[in-house]
Amino acid sequence: MGALEVKTRVHCWASTLVDEAGPRARTRYRTDRHFFPSKECAVNVRRTGTVDKADALTEASRSPRSLREAGIALAGLSAVFLFEMLDNSILNVALPTIGRQLSASTTVLQWVTGVYAVVFGGLMLALGALADRVGRRKIMLVGLVLLGAASLATAFVTTAEQLIAVRAAMGVAAAMTTPGSLALAFRLFDEDELRVRATTLISTVGLVGLAIGPTVGGFVLAFAPWQVLVLVNVPTAALAFIGIRRGIPADREDELHRDPIDGAGALFGTAAIVLALVAPTLFVDAGAASPLPWLTTAAAIVMAAMFVVRGRSARYPLLDLELVARPLVSSGLAFKGASGLAVAGLGYLVTLQLQLDWGWTPAQAALGMLPQVVVLIAGGALIGPLVTRVGLDKAAWLSAGAVVCGLAVYGLLGRFGYVWVAFALVLVAAGMRVVGVVAGTNVMRGLPTNRTTIGAALVDTASEVATGIGVAVSGTILAALFTGDIATSSWSTDQTTEFREAVTLAGIVLTVLAAALVGWGIVRARRVADSTTQSPAADPDGE
Repeated sequence: MGALEVKTRVHCWASTLVDEAGPRARTRYRTDRHFFPSKECAVNVRRTGTVDKADALTEASRSPRSLREAGIALAGLSAVFLFEMLDNSILNVALPTIGRQLSASTTVLQWVTGVYAVVFGGLMLALGALADRVGRRKIMLVGLVLLGAASLATAFVTTAEQLIAVRAAMGVAAAMTTPGSLALAFRLFDEDELRVRATTLISTVGLVGLAIGPTVGGFVLAFAPWQVLVLVNVPTAALAFIGIRRGIPADREDELHRDPIDGAGALFGTAAIVLALVAPTLFVDAGAASPLPWLTTAAAIVMAAMFVVRGRSARYPLLDLELVARPLVSSGLAFKGASGLAVAGLGYLVTLQLQLDWGWTPAQAALGMLPQVVVLIAGGALIGPLVTRVGLDKAAWLSAGAVVCGLAVYGLLGRFGYVWVAFALVLVAAGMRVVGVVAGTNVMRGLPTNRTTIGAALVDTASEVATGIGVAVSGTILAALFTGDIATSSWSTDQTTEFREAVTLAGIVLTVLAAALVGWGIVRARRVADSTTQSPAADPDGE
Protein backbone atom coordinates (compact mmCIF):
# COMPACT_ATOMS: atom_id res chain seq x y z
CA MET A 1 0.00 0.00 0.00
CA GLY A 2 1.48 3.36 -0.97
CA ALA A 3 2.05 6.18 1.47
CA LEU A 4 -0.64 8.35 -0.18
CA GLU A 5 -3.23 5.54 0.08
CA VAL A 6 -2.38 4.98 3.75
CA LYS A 7 -2.72 8.67 4.47
CA THR A 8 -5.99 8.94 2.57
CA ARG A 9 -7.59 5.99 4.37
CA VAL A 10 -6.48 7.18 7.78
CA HIS A 11 -7.61 10.70 6.93
CA CYS A 12 -11.15 9.42 6.25
CA TRP A 13 -11.20 7.40 9.49
CA ALA A 14 -9.73 10.21 11.56
CA SER A 15 -12.27 12.63 10.09
CA THR A 16 -15.07 10.36 11.29
CA LEU A 17 -13.53 10.13 14.77
CA VAL A 18 -13.04 13.87 15.01
CA ASP A 19 -16.60 14.53 13.83
CA GLU A 20 -17.73 12.55 16.88
CA ALA A 21 -15.94 15.05 19.10
CA GLY A 22 -18.00 18.01 17.93
CA PRO A 23 -17.50 21.38 16.18
CA ARG A 24 -14.33 22.39 18.01
CA ALA A 25 -12.66 19.16 16.93
CA ARG A 26 -13.88 19.46 13.34
CA THR A 27 -12.51 22.98 13.08
CA ARG A 28 -9.14 22.01 14.51
CA TYR A 29 -8.98 18.93 12.26
CA ARG A 30 -9.87 20.63 9.00
CA THR A 31 -7.63 23.63 9.46
CA ASP A 32 -4.50 21.56 10.12
CA ARG A 33 -2.29 21.48 7.04
CA HIS A 34 -1.56 17.77 7.59
CA PHE A 35 -5.29 16.92 7.64
CA PHE A 36 -4.83 15.45 11.13
CA PRO A 37 -5.89 16.66 14.60
CA SER A 38 -2.25 17.33 15.53
CA LYS A 39 1.20 17.26 14.05
CA GLU A 40 2.09 14.47 16.46
CA CYS A 41 -0.80 12.39 15.14
CA ALA A 42 0.26 13.09 11.55
CA VAL A 43 3.85 12.06 12.26
CA ASN A 44 2.62 8.87 13.91
CA VAL A 45 0.46 8.06 10.88
CA ARG A 46 3.28 8.64 8.43
CA ARG A 47 5.55 6.43 10.51
CA THR A 48 3.20 3.55 11.36
CA GLY A 49 0.20 3.91 9.07
CA THR A 50 -2.13 4.03 12.13
CA VAL A 51 -3.79 6.73 14.17
CA ASP A 52 -4.58 6.55 17.85
CA LYS A 53 -8.25 7.35 18.50
CA ALA A 54 -7.62 8.82 21.95
CA ASP A 55 -4.87 11.04 20.54
CA ALA A 56 -7.17 12.27 17.79
CA LEU A 57 -10.09 13.08 20.07
CA THR A 58 -8.12 14.46 23.01
CA GLU A 59 -5.92 16.77 20.96
CA ALA A 60 -8.74 17.84 18.67
CA SER A 61 -11.12 18.81 21.46
CA ARG A 62 -8.50 20.50 23.64
CA SER A 63 -9.95 23.33 25.69
CA PRO A 64 -8.25 26.77 25.79
CA ARG A 65 -5.10 26.79 27.90
CA SER A 66 -5.35 30.48 28.80
CA LEU A 67 -7.89 33.29 28.99
CA ARG A 68 -6.27 34.88 25.95
CA GLU A 69 -7.04 31.83 23.81
CA ALA A 70 -10.71 32.21 24.76
CA GLY A 71 -10.74 36.00 24.38
CA ILE A 72 -13.58 36.17 21.84
CA ALA A 73 -15.80 33.88 23.89
CA LEU A 74 -15.05 35.72 27.15
CA ALA A 75 -15.84 39.06 25.50
CA GLY A 76 -19.26 37.71 24.54
CA LEU A 77 -19.96 36.23 27.98
CA SER A 78 -18.79 39.42 29.70
CA ALA A 79 -21.20 41.44 27.56
CA VAL A 80 -24.06 39.20 28.74
CA PHE A 81 -23.23 39.81 32.41
CA LEU A 82 -22.72 43.52 31.74
CA PHE A 83 -26.29 43.72 30.45
CA GLU A 84 -27.67 42.03 33.56
CA MET A 85 -25.83 44.29 36.03
CA LEU A 86 -26.10 47.54 34.05
CA ASP A 87 -29.75 47.30 33.07
CA ASN A 88 -31.58 48.01 36.31
CA SER A 89 -28.95 50.32 37.82
CA ILE A 90 -28.87 52.61 34.80
CA LEU A 91 -32.66 52.70 34.40
CA ASN A 92 -33.34 53.61 38.05
CA VAL A 93 -31.85 57.05 37.45
CA ALA A 94 -34.43 57.70 34.74
CA LEU A 95 -37.52 56.71 36.75
CA PRO A 96 -38.55 60.29 37.63
CA THR A 97 -38.20 61.30 33.97
CA ILE A 98 -40.15 58.24 32.82
CA GLY A 99 -42.87 59.00 35.36
CA ARG A 100 -43.31 62.54 34.05
CA GLN A 101 -43.22 61.69 30.34
CA LEU A 102 -45.47 58.61 30.56
CA SER A 103 -47.72 59.93 33.38
CA ALA A 104 -46.89 56.89 35.52
CA SER A 105 -47.73 56.57 39.21
CA THR A 106 -45.24 55.43 41.84
CA THR A 107 -46.78 51.95 41.86
CA VAL A 108 -46.52 51.68 38.08
CA LEU A 109 -42.88 52.81 38.20
CA GLN A 110 -42.19 50.07 40.73
CA TRP A 111 -43.40 47.54 38.20
CA VAL A 112 -41.23 49.07 35.47
CA THR A 113 -38.21 47.81 37.41
CA GLY A 114 -39.89 45.03 39.39
CA VAL A 115 -41.42 43.09 36.49
CA TYR A 116 -37.93 42.51 35.07
CA ALA A 117 -36.71 40.89 38.30
CA VAL A 118 -39.88 38.83 38.75
CA VAL A 119 -39.88 37.43 35.20
CA PHE A 120 -36.11 36.94 35.24
CA GLY A 121 -36.12 35.08 38.54
CA GLY A 122 -39.29 33.13 37.83
CA LEU A 123 -38.21 31.68 34.49
CA MET A 124 -34.56 30.89 35.18
CA LEU A 125 -35.09 27.31 36.36
CA ALA A 126 -37.44 26.36 33.53
CA LEU A 127 -35.28 27.95 30.83
CA GLY A 128 -32.13 26.54 32.41
CA ALA A 129 -33.64 23.06 32.19
CA LEU A 130 -34.59 23.72 28.56
CA ALA A 131 -31.03 24.84 27.74
CA ASP A 132 -29.60 21.62 29.19
CA ARG A 133 -31.79 19.74 26.72
CA VAL A 134 -31.64 21.71 23.46
CA GLY A 135 -28.28 23.46 23.89
CA ARG A 136 -26.94 26.24 26.09
CA ARG A 137 -25.37 28.12 23.21
CA LYS A 138 -28.57 27.91 21.16
CA ILE A 139 -30.76 29.26 23.98
CA MET A 140 -28.19 31.96 24.69
CA LEU A 141 -28.19 33.19 21.09
CA VAL A 142 -32.01 33.20 20.89
CA GLY A 143 -32.12 35.16 24.15
CA LEU A 144 -29.68 37.74 22.81
CA VAL A 145 -31.83 38.25 19.70
CA LEU A 146 -34.88 38.74 21.95
CA LEU A 147 -32.92 41.20 24.09
CA GLY A 148 -31.95 43.27 21.07
CA ALA A 149 -35.50 43.27 19.68
CA ALA A 150 -37.09 44.19 23.03
CA SER A 151 -34.58 46.99 23.55
CA LEU A 152 -35.29 48.39 20.08
CA ALA A 153 -39.01 48.32 20.87
CA THR A 154 -38.37 50.83 23.66
CA ALA A 155 -37.95 53.55 21.04
CA PHE A 156 -41.65 53.16 20.15
CA VAL A 157 -43.07 53.05 23.70
CA THR A 158 -45.75 55.67 24.42
CA THR A 159 -47.34 54.37 27.66
CA ALA A 160 -46.08 52.97 30.95
CA GLU A 161 -47.94 49.72 30.31
CA GLN A 162 -46.07 49.25 27.03
CA LEU A 163 -42.78 49.85 28.84
CA ILE A 164 -43.70 47.23 31.44
CA ALA A 165 -44.38 44.73 28.64
CA VAL A 166 -40.99 45.52 27.08
CA ARG A 167 -39.30 45.10 30.46
CA ALA A 168 -41.01 41.73 30.88
CA ALA A 169 -39.64 40.62 27.50
CA MET A 170 -36.19 41.74 28.60
CA GLY A 171 -36.64 39.66 31.76
CA VAL A 172 -37.32 36.62 29.57
CA ALA A 173 -34.16 37.39 27.59
CA ALA A 174 -32.15 37.69 30.80
CA ALA A 175 -33.48 34.35 32.04
CA MET A 176 -32.33 32.77 28.76
CA THR A 177 -28.86 34.32 28.82
CA THR A 178 -27.62 34.90 32.37
CA PRO A 179 -27.50 31.30 33.67
CA GLY A 180 -25.96 30.22 30.38
CA SER A 181 -23.06 32.64 30.84
CA LEU A 182 -21.84 30.77 33.93
CA ALA A 183 -22.53 27.36 32.40
CA LEU A 184 -20.70 28.19 29.17
CA ALA A 185 -17.75 29.74 31.02
CA PHE A 186 -17.46 26.58 33.12
CA ARG A 187 -17.70 24.36 30.04
CA LEU A 188 -15.15 26.41 28.10
CA PHE A 189 -12.24 25.33 30.33
CA ASP A 190 -11.16 22.03 31.85
CA GLU A 191 -9.06 23.45 34.70
CA ASP A 192 -10.70 24.88 37.84
CA GLU A 193 -8.07 27.64 38.03
CA LEU A 194 -9.00 28.92 34.57
CA ARG A 195 -12.70 28.58 35.37
CA VAL A 196 -12.25 30.76 38.46
CA ARG A 197 -10.22 33.35 36.55
CA ALA A 198 -12.75 33.44 33.72
CA THR A 199 -15.70 33.83 36.09
CA THR A 200 -13.79 36.54 37.96
CA LEU A 201 -13.20 38.45 34.73
CA ILE A 202 -16.83 38.16 33.63
CA SER A 203 -18.19 39.25 37.01
CA THR A 204 -15.74 42.17 37.22
CA VAL A 205 -17.04 43.55 33.92
CA GLY A 206 -20.59 43.29 35.24
CA LEU A 207 -19.75 44.94 38.56
CA VAL A 208 -18.08 47.84 36.77
CA GLY A 209 -21.36 48.30 34.91
CA LEU A 210 -23.28 48.19 38.18
CA ALA A 211 -20.99 50.79 39.72
CA ILE A 212 -20.91 53.29 36.86
CA GLY A 213 -24.51 52.75 35.73
CA PRO A 214 -26.16 55.53 37.78
CA THR A 215 -23.41 58.04 36.94
CA VAL A 216 -23.50 57.25 33.23
CA GLY A 217 -27.30 57.30 33.26
CA GLY A 218 -27.42 60.72 34.88
CA PHE A 219 -24.90 62.11 32.39
CA VAL A 220 -26.79 60.71 29.38
CA LEU A 221 -30.11 62.13 30.62
CA ALA A 222 -28.59 65.60 30.58
CA PHE A 223 -28.56 65.65 26.78
CA ALA A 224 -30.50 62.61 25.49
CA PRO A 225 -33.95 61.02 25.99
CA TRP A 226 -34.34 58.25 28.55
CA GLN A 227 -34.89 55.64 25.80
CA VAL A 228 -31.16 55.82 25.03
CA LEU A 229 -30.47 54.13 28.38
CA VAL A 230 -32.32 51.02 27.18
CA LEU A 231 -31.16 51.18 23.57
CA VAL A 232 -27.59 50.68 24.82
CA ASN A 233 -28.56 47.02 25.18
CA VAL A 234 -28.68 46.67 21.38
CA PRO A 235 -24.91 46.97 20.76
CA THR A 236 -24.28 45.00 23.95
CA ALA A 237 -26.45 42.14 22.66
CA ALA A 238 -24.75 42.33 19.25
CA LEU A 239 -21.28 42.11 20.82
CA ALA A 240 -22.36 39.17 22.95
CA PHE A 241 -23.95 37.39 19.98
CA ILE A 242 -20.81 37.71 17.85
CA GLY A 243 -18.48 36.64 20.65
CA ILE A 244 -20.52 33.58 21.61
CA ARG A 245 -21.32 32.61 18.01
CA ARG A 246 -17.66 32.74 16.99
CA GLY A 247 -15.90 31.79 20.21
CA ILE A 248 -17.98 28.95 21.66
CA PRO A 249 -18.75 25.73 19.78
CA ALA A 250 -22.23 24.24 19.79
CA ASP A 251 -23.06 21.78 22.55
CA ARG A 252 -22.17 18.16 21.87
CA GLU A 253 -24.79 15.47 22.25
CA ASP A 254 -22.98 13.95 25.24
CA GLU A 255 -23.20 17.32 27.04
CA LEU A 256 -27.01 17.42 26.79
CA HIS A 257 -29.82 15.15 27.86
CA ARG A 258 -33.12 14.34 26.19
CA ASP A 259 -35.45 13.85 29.15
CA PRO A 260 -38.80 15.55 28.47
CA ILE A 261 -39.58 18.82 30.25
CA ASP A 262 -41.79 18.34 33.29
CA GLY A 263 -44.54 20.89 32.63
CA ALA A 264 -46.15 20.60 36.06
CA GLY A 265 -42.80 20.96 37.79
CA ALA A 266 -41.97 24.02 35.68
CA LEU A 267 -45.33 25.58 36.60
CA PHE A 268 -44.94 24.94 40.34
CA GLY A 269 -41.32 26.10 40.37
CA THR A 270 -41.99 29.27 38.41
CA ALA A 271 -45.01 30.14 40.58
CA ALA A 272 -43.05 29.56 43.79
CA ILE A 273 -40.18 31.81 42.72
CA VAL A 274 -42.43 34.56 41.35
CA LEU A 275 -44.48 34.65 44.55
CA ALA A 276 -41.30 34.58 46.66
CA LEU A 277 -39.97 37.58 44.73
CA VAL A 278 -43.24 39.54 44.93
CA ALA A 279 -43.82 38.91 48.67
CA PRO A 280 -40.89 41.05 49.95
CA THR A 281 -42.10 44.06 47.97
CA LEU A 282 -45.57 43.63 49.43
CA PHE A 283 -44.18 43.48 52.97
CA VAL A 284 -42.35 46.77 52.44
CA ASP A 285 -45.20 48.52 50.59
CA ALA A 286 -48.34 47.17 52.30
CA GLY A 287 -46.74 46.53 55.68
CA ALA A 288 -46.74 43.48 57.91
CA ALA A 289 -50.24 44.36 59.17
CA SER A 290 -51.74 43.74 55.73
CA PRO A 291 -52.89 40.18 54.96
CA LEU A 292 -51.73 40.39 51.33
CA PRO A 293 -47.98 39.81 51.88
CA TRP A 294 -48.70 36.94 54.29
CA LEU A 295 -51.08 35.28 51.84
CA THR A 296 -48.51 35.69 49.08
CA THR A 297 -45.82 34.14 51.27
CA ALA A 298 -48.11 31.24 52.15
CA ALA A 299 -48.88 30.68 48.47
CA ALA A 300 -45.14 30.67 47.70
CA ILE A 301 -44.57 28.02 50.39
CA VAL A 302 -47.42 25.88 49.03
CA MET A 303 -46.07 26.12 45.47
CA ALA A 304 -42.57 25.26 46.69
CA ALA A 305 -43.91 22.23 48.56
CA MET A 306 -45.78 21.07 45.46
CA PHE A 307 -42.60 21.54 43.43
CA VAL A 308 -40.70 19.30 45.86
CA VAL A 309 -43.44 16.66 45.84
CA ARG A 310 -43.53 16.74 42.06
CA GLY A 311 -39.74 16.50 41.90
CA ARG A 312 -39.77 13.35 44.03
CA SER A 313 -42.59 11.65 42.16
CA ALA A 314 -42.09 12.62 38.51
CA ARG A 315 -40.25 10.23 36.22
CA TYR A 316 -38.38 13.13 34.62
CA PRO A 317 -38.36 15.95 37.21
CA LEU A 318 -37.52 19.48 36.13
CA LEU A 319 -34.90 19.60 38.88
CA ASP A 320 -33.39 16.43 40.30
CA LEU A 321 -33.50 17.14 44.04
CA GLU A 322 -30.85 14.51 44.70
CA LEU A 323 -28.43 16.65 42.71
CA VAL A 324 -29.33 19.72 44.77
CA ALA A 325 -28.65 17.71 47.93
CA ARG A 326 -25.07 17.03 46.88
CA PRO A 327 -22.71 18.72 49.35
CA LEU A 328 -20.91 20.91 46.81
CA VAL A 329 -24.21 22.10 45.34
CA SER A 330 -26.15 22.70 48.54
CA SER A 331 -23.23 24.42 50.28
CA GLY A 332 -22.59 26.67 47.28
CA LEU A 333 -26.25 27.70 47.17
CA ALA A 334 -26.24 28.41 50.92
CA PHE A 335 -23.15 30.62 50.64
CA LYS A 336 -24.59 32.44 47.62
CA GLY A 337 -27.88 33.00 49.43
CA ALA A 338 -26.11 34.38 52.51
CA SER A 339 -24.13 36.87 50.43
CA GLY A 340 -27.23 38.04 48.53
CA LEU A 341 -29.12 38.49 51.81
CA ALA A 342 -26.25 40.46 53.33
CA VAL A 343 -25.52 42.80 50.43
CA ALA A 344 -29.18 43.69 49.84
CA GLY A 345 -30.10 44.09 53.51
CA LEU A 346 -26.98 46.06 54.40
CA GLY A 347 -27.31 48.34 51.38
CA TYR A 348 -30.94 49.09 52.26
CA LEU A 349 -30.19 49.88 55.91
CA VAL A 350 -27.04 51.92 55.34
CA THR A 351 -28.68 54.09 52.67
CA LEU A 352 -31.52 54.98 55.05
CA GLN A 353 -29.21 55.46 58.03
CA LEU A 354 -26.85 57.85 56.26
CA GLN A 355 -29.61 60.08 54.89
CA LEU A 356 -32.39 59.90 57.48
CA ASP A 357 -30.50 59.47 60.75
CA TRP A 358 -27.23 61.26 60.03
CA GLY A 359 -28.64 63.86 57.62
CA TRP A 360 -26.34 63.16 54.68
CA THR A 361 -27.38 64.37 51.23
CA PRO A 362 -27.99 61.75 48.49
CA ALA A 363 -24.61 62.65 46.94
CA GLN A 364 -22.86 62.22 50.29
CA ALA A 365 -24.66 58.92 50.86
CA ALA A 366 -23.48 57.72 47.45
CA LEU A 367 -19.91 58.54 48.48
CA GLY A 368 -20.55 56.74 51.75
CA MET A 369 -21.26 53.54 49.82
CA LEU A 370 -18.04 53.95 47.83
CA PRO A 371 -15.97 51.49 49.95
CA GLN A 372 -18.35 48.72 48.95
CA VAL A 373 -18.18 49.64 45.27
CA VAL A 374 -14.37 49.83 45.27
CA VAL A 375 -13.99 46.45 46.97
CA LEU A 376 -16.54 44.79 44.67
CA ILE A 377 -14.58 45.95 41.61
CA ALA A 378 -11.00 45.64 42.88
CA GLY A 379 -11.64 42.54 44.99
CA GLY A 380 -11.43 40.31 41.95
CA ALA A 381 -7.65 40.44 42.29
CA LEU A 382 -7.93 38.59 45.61
CA ILE A 383 -9.82 35.59 44.28
CA GLY A 384 -7.09 33.82 42.32
CA PRO A 385 -4.39 34.04 45.02
CA LEU A 386 -6.85 33.01 47.75
CA VAL A 387 -8.05 29.96 45.82
CA THR A 388 -4.47 29.00 44.97
CA ARG A 389 -3.43 29.26 48.62
CA VAL A 390 -6.34 27.54 50.40
CA GLY A 391 -8.38 25.82 47.67
CA LEU A 392 -11.93 26.35 46.45
CA ASP A 393 -13.66 24.84 49.47
CA LYS A 394 -11.84 26.84 52.16
CA ALA A 395 -12.07 29.99 50.05
CA ALA A 396 -15.85 29.58 50.07
CA TRP A 397 -15.93 29.10 53.87
CA LEU A 398 -13.66 32.08 54.58
CA SER A 399 -15.45 34.47 52.24
CA ALA A 400 -18.89 33.48 53.52
CA GLY A 401 -17.58 33.97 57.07
CA ALA A 402 -16.43 37.48 56.12
CA VAL A 403 -19.98 38.28 55.02
CA VAL A 404 -21.35 37.24 58.42
CA CYS A 405 -18.64 39.18 60.27
CA GLY A 406 -19.45 42.30 58.27
CA LEU A 407 -23.13 42.05 59.17
CA ALA A 408 -22.24 41.51 62.84
CA VAL A 409 -20.01 44.59 62.86
CA TYR A 410 -22.82 46.69 61.41
CA GLY A 411 -25.51 45.30 63.69
CA LEU A 412 -23.48 45.78 66.88
CA LEU A 413 -21.35 48.84 66.11
CA GLY A 414 -22.81 50.58 63.05
CA ARG A 415 -24.72 53.16 65.09
CA PHE A 416 -21.52 54.47 66.71
CA GLY A 417 -19.92 56.06 63.65
CA TYR A 418 -19.21 55.84 59.96
CA VAL A 419 -15.89 54.07 60.43
CA TRP A 420 -17.79 50.98 61.61
CA VAL A 421 -20.24 51.26 58.73
CA ALA A 422 -17.38 51.47 56.23
CA PHE A 423 -15.65 48.49 57.86
CA ALA A 424 -18.85 46.45 57.60
CA LEU A 425 -19.32 47.44 53.95
CA VAL A 426 -15.76 46.36 53.13
CA LEU A 427 -16.08 42.99 54.89
CA VAL A 428 -19.40 42.14 53.26
CA ALA A 429 -18.25 43.30 49.82
CA ALA A 430 -14.98 41.35 50.03
CA GLY A 431 -16.79 38.21 51.12
CA MET A 432 -19.51 38.59 48.51
CA ARG A 433 -16.92 39.16 45.76
CA VAL A 434 -15.20 35.85 46.47
CA VAL A 435 -18.40 33.92 47.20
CA GLY A 436 -19.93 35.04 43.92
CA VAL A 437 -17.19 33.27 41.97
CA VAL A 438 -16.19 30.38 44.23
CA ALA A 439 -19.68 29.24 45.27
CA GLY A 440 -20.87 29.28 41.67
CA THR A 441 -17.84 27.27 40.58
CA ASN A 442 -18.45 24.71 43.33
CA VAL A 443 -22.07 24.28 42.28
CA MET A 444 -20.92 23.62 38.71
CA ARG A 445 -18.29 21.15 39.96
CA GLY A 446 -20.95 19.25 41.85
CA LEU A 447 -23.27 18.70 38.87
CA PRO A 448 -23.11 16.46 35.80
CA THR A 449 -22.08 18.23 32.61
CA ASN A 450 -25.61 17.91 31.21
CA ARG A 451 -27.13 19.79 34.17
CA THR A 452 -24.84 22.83 34.38
CA THR A 453 -27.28 25.43 33.06
CA ILE A 454 -30.00 24.60 35.55
CA GLY A 455 -27.25 24.63 38.18
CA ALA A 456 -26.29 28.16 37.15
CA ALA A 457 -29.98 29.09 37.24
CA LEU A 458 -30.14 27.76 40.80
CA VAL A 459 -27.21 29.98 41.78
CA ASP A 460 -28.88 33.09 40.34
CA THR A 461 -32.27 32.15 41.79
CA ALA A 462 -30.80 31.68 45.27
CA SER A 463 -29.24 35.13 45.04
CA GLU A 464 -32.44 36.78 43.73
CA VAL A 465 -34.69 35.26 46.40
CA ALA A 466 -32.20 35.98 49.20
CA THR A 467 -31.90 39.58 48.01
CA GLY A 468 -35.66 40.01 48.27
CA ILE A 469 -35.70 38.44 51.72
CA GLY A 470 -32.91 40.75 52.92
CA VAL A 471 -34.84 43.86 51.91
CA ALA A 472 -38.13 42.46 53.25
CA VAL A 473 -36.68 41.59 56.67
CA SER A 474 -35.07 45.01 57.01
CA GLY A 475 -38.15 46.90 55.81
CA THR A 476 -40.56 44.89 57.97
CA ILE A 477 -38.54 45.46 61.16
CA LEU A 478 -38.33 49.18 60.44
CA ALA A 479 -42.07 49.36 59.78
CA ALA A 480 -42.84 47.48 63.01
CA LEU A 481 -40.58 49.48 65.37
CA PHE A 482 -40.45 52.95 63.85
CA THR A 483 -43.52 55.16 64.35
CA GLY A 484 -42.27 58.18 62.41
CA ASP A 485 -42.57 59.06 58.74
CA ILE A 486 -39.65 57.70 56.76
CA ALA A 487 -40.30 60.29 54.03
CA THR A 488 -39.23 63.12 56.37
CA SER A 489 -36.37 63.57 58.81
CA SER A 490 -38.42 65.77 61.18
CA TRP A 491 -38.45 63.24 63.98
CA SER A 492 -38.80 63.55 67.71
CA THR A 493 -36.06 62.27 70.00
CA ASP A 494 -38.08 59.13 70.71
CA GLN A 495 -38.59 58.47 67.00
CA THR A 496 -34.87 58.86 66.32
CA THR A 497 -34.19 56.32 69.06
CA GLU A 498 -36.79 53.99 67.55
CA PHE A 499 -35.15 54.24 64.15
CA ARG A 500 -31.69 53.48 65.51
CA GLU A 501 -32.96 50.53 67.52
CA ALA A 502 -34.82 49.19 64.48
CA VAL A 503 -31.69 49.44 62.31
CA THR A 504 -29.64 47.68 65.00
CA LEU A 505 -32.20 44.89 65.38
CA ALA A 506 -32.48 44.47 61.60
CA GLY A 507 -28.69 44.18 61.34
CA ILE A 508 -28.60 41.54 64.07
CA VAL A 509 -31.47 39.54 62.53
CA LEU A 510 -29.72 39.60 59.14
CA THR A 511 -26.54 38.41 60.86
CA VAL A 512 -28.35 35.47 62.45
CA LEU A 513 -30.01 34.47 59.17
CA ALA A 514 -26.76 34.72 57.20
CA ALA A 515 -24.85 32.85 59.92
CA ALA A 516 -27.41 30.04 59.82
CA LEU A 517 -27.02 29.71 56.05
CA VAL A 518 -23.22 29.84 56.22
CA GLY A 519 -23.07 27.40 59.13
CA TRP A 520 -25.26 24.91 57.30
CA GLY A 521 -23.21 25.42 54.15
CA ILE A 522 -19.96 24.71 56.00
CA VAL A 523 -21.40 21.52 57.50
CA ARG A 524 -22.42 20.38 54.03
CA ALA A 525 -19.09 21.39 52.49
CA ARG A 526 -17.12 19.50 55.16
CA ARG A 527 -18.74 16.29 53.93
CA VAL A 528 -16.85 16.78 50.68
CA ALA A 529 -13.57 17.39 52.50
CA ASP A 530 -14.08 14.41 54.83
CA SER A 531 -14.95 12.02 52.00
CA THR A 532 -11.95 13.22 49.98
CA THR A 533 -9.64 12.68 52.97
CA GLN A 534 -10.95 9.19 53.62
CA SER A 535 -10.86 8.11 49.98
CA PRO A 536 -8.69 9.85 47.40
CA ALA A 537 -10.83 8.35 44.66
CA ALA A 538 -14.10 9.56 46.17
CA ASP A 539 -16.66 11.42 44.13
CA PRO A 540 -16.08 15.15 44.62
CA ASP A 541 -19.73 15.52 45.42
CA GLY A 542 -19.29 13.47 48.46
CA GLU A 543 -21.71 10.82 47.30
